[in-house]
Amino acid sequence: MTLQSKTHTATAQAHPNIAFIKYWGNQDNRLRLPANPSLSMNLGDLRTVTTVTFSADLPGDALTVNEQPVVGPGLERVTTVLDLIRQQAGLELPARIESTNNFPAGAGIASSASAFAALSLAGAAAAGLDLDEASLSRLARRGSGSASRSVPGGFCQWLTGSDESSVAVSIAPPEYWDLRDVIVVVSQEHKAIGSTGGHHLAPTSSLQAARVAGVENRLKLCREALLARDLAALGPVIEEDAVIMHGVMMTSHPPLYYWNAATMTVIHATLQWRSEGIPVYFTIDAGPNVHLICEAADAPTVAARAGQLPGVQQIITSGPGGPVRLL
Repeated sequence: MTLQSKTHTATAQAHPNIAFIKYWGNQDNRLRLPANPSLSMNLGDLRTVTTVTFSADLPGDALTVNEQPVVGPGLERVTTVLDLIRQQAGLELPARIESTNNFPAGAGIASSASAFAALSLAGAAAAGLDLDEASLSRLARRGSGSASRSVPGGFCQWLTGSDESSVAVSIAPPEYWDLRDVIVVVSQEHKAIGSTGGHHLAPTSSLQAARVAGVENRLKLCREALLARDLAALGPVIEEDAVIMHGVMMTSHPPLYYWNAATMTVIHATLQWRSEGIPVYFTIDAGPNVHLICEAADAPTVAARAGQLPGVQQIITSGPGGPVRLL
């Protein structure tokens, strides 16, 4: 089938995810093969909507995010994924990519995960490809490792392995456990060094080898707790895994200090609330913002308390989300 002389467009929606067991560091930077497996929950109330249009009328690939043009490394990452699609579809047309988020981008809320999951499905569909979930997860991974986890629905595990086998799979659907992620936004600034740069720095930390060595056990405990819907077992594991990852970041060369004073305020408050009988646990991705994991019934209390803390700019609450889908 030739699409060379036509205009083809498709729109897809994907959700970011919060990692319970973190991805940090690669075995292969080009293929984005992770140093360790990871486990996450899609965030159903947060979404990225992306439209891809292949057209002979365009001078080259063009990207807008929230109606702002993006050039340089951001556009190059998108073109890398589109080139894989064009190669598979036998297509040579440039593309216009229009992407919008309903949450802050570049601040440690996995905007690249939802962005590249949505890009992969919209781009493939616009190019006339009908890719299965594993193929989409593999494709999204090339743009952003955590994007592989935003392709399946609900609670997802990303497998290490080869280029062919390193994909994410759903281990439980979104309705399996009515968890909430109360996202405490303490900064909406773009990170000076994003996750891609941070992954490259991970091997420079003397703690990275120990972190990776302990992942299999933490992932086993996390997965068992998730499937048992046991927050008291899940919580300590996700807190430990997050702190260990940030320990690697802080001891890399150069070091990455993503936390700010408000981050620590939220952490200490979480420990205090737990001592008062509120079952809530924290995790933090590559940024200063804190994700508070709790049951749905406790989310209003946690959100109200977090909103009163100094330095907190915004509270965003989300339950589990489904897979990437065409609109």
